[in-house]
Amino acid sequence: MGVTPGHDVVVVGGGIIGLAVAWRAAGAGRDVAVVDPDPGRGATWAAAGMLAPVAEAHFGEESLTALNVAAGRAWPDFARDLEAATGRTVHFRRDGTLLVAGDPSDRTATDRVLAFHQAMGLAAVRLGRSACREAEPLLSPRISGGVDLPDDHQVDNRAVATALLDACRTAGVTMIPDRVTRVGSAGGRVTGVVLAEGGSVGAASVVLAAGSRSGEVGGVPDSCRPPVRPVRGVTLRLRAPDGVPCLRRTVRALVHGRSCYLVPRDDGGLVLGATVEERGDGLEVPLGGVADLVEDARRVVPVLDEYSLLEVSPGLRPGTPDNGPIVGPTDLVGLLVATGHYRNGILLAPVTAAEVVALLDSDGCGTPPGLGPFAAFRPDRFAARGAGS
Repeated sequence: MGVTPGHDVVVVGGGIIGLAVAWRAAGAGRDVAVVDPDPGRGATWAAAGMLAPVAEAHFGEESLTALNVAAGRAWPDFARDLEAATGRTVHFRRDGTLLVAGDPSDRTATDRVLAFHQAMGLAAVRLGRSACREAEPLLSPRISGGVDLPDDHQVDNRAVATALLDACRTAGVTMIPDRVTRVGSAGGRVTGVVLAEGGSVGAASVVLAAGSRSGEVGGVPDSCRPPVRPVRGVTLRLRAPDGVPCLRRTVRALVHGRSCYLVPRDDGGLVLGATVEERGDGLEVPLGGVADLVEDARRVVPVLDEYSLLEVSPGLRPGTPDNGPIVGPTDLVGLLVATGHYRNGILLAPVTAAEVVALLDSDGCGTPPGLGPFAAFRPDRFAARGAGS
């Protein structure tokens, strides 16, 4: 194979980040190609679709929390635009999330989280057992209360992926079913990408959005190679038989110190998850982890005993040393990075796409240092820490 005619932008990776970037860049007038052997799959397909800036707020991650909150605010417009462009619904739901405690010790832990949320000015309200069960009647009477998180919402991630693929094609994005092995460059500037099946694709700009594989792509200078690692997560797809009640809203639970989440779908389905495993790039699903997840969920929502198991979906999230995304320009002119979104890829897709398009429009210069929502998450932050250590 030879050189494919050039594009303004080649996006390496067709998960939700890569597809959102490609769609928005094409909408801004760019000639865009996406290279991925199976776009819309991987971690994007395995996700639960929670938009959880508050529930995912953790001690010591205040900058990430601020970014996640901004991302949550961007989702209504993003969902509206995507639905208008495709005629598809993405099932964006604003009904909030309940964080519940399985026992008194879990309640102590959720109270600490509540205090942190409130100290940061996040919307979170303590609820007693009866108030939790009033909000969600399917909860077990044995729970020890919880927290209402009204600003944590959800979307059907698979519907979003399908819609983004349609939107990209409608916008004229070229989809190349291959894998990028190397970023090409000459004179300190990108020239395109080299494909696994042979040949290359020319481009003035390359966006590295290959998820947990982003650090494996050749041709990226060591100074800006994203330090991502695969973190395995597993979700279960369940369905309630006819006549069996469904959850009204998303429930996150802490049971004996372990976290799980239950995300209802508009069609009567339910996504159950919360496994986080540092086991390399394998997609095997250990039975013990699934058994613990199911048992914890059953303790919180007993009616799950009547649900049917439809699917077990493993995926590899792109983790980073500080759990934050890696988005921005690199030392190689024309190479932008958009990866490392870890547990928040669905949530951060709209703001990441907007940031990348802004960087493309400014020839990679972006906002001045210290400004903008991604100022704390540039690719060079890890090199800077290494130099200062």
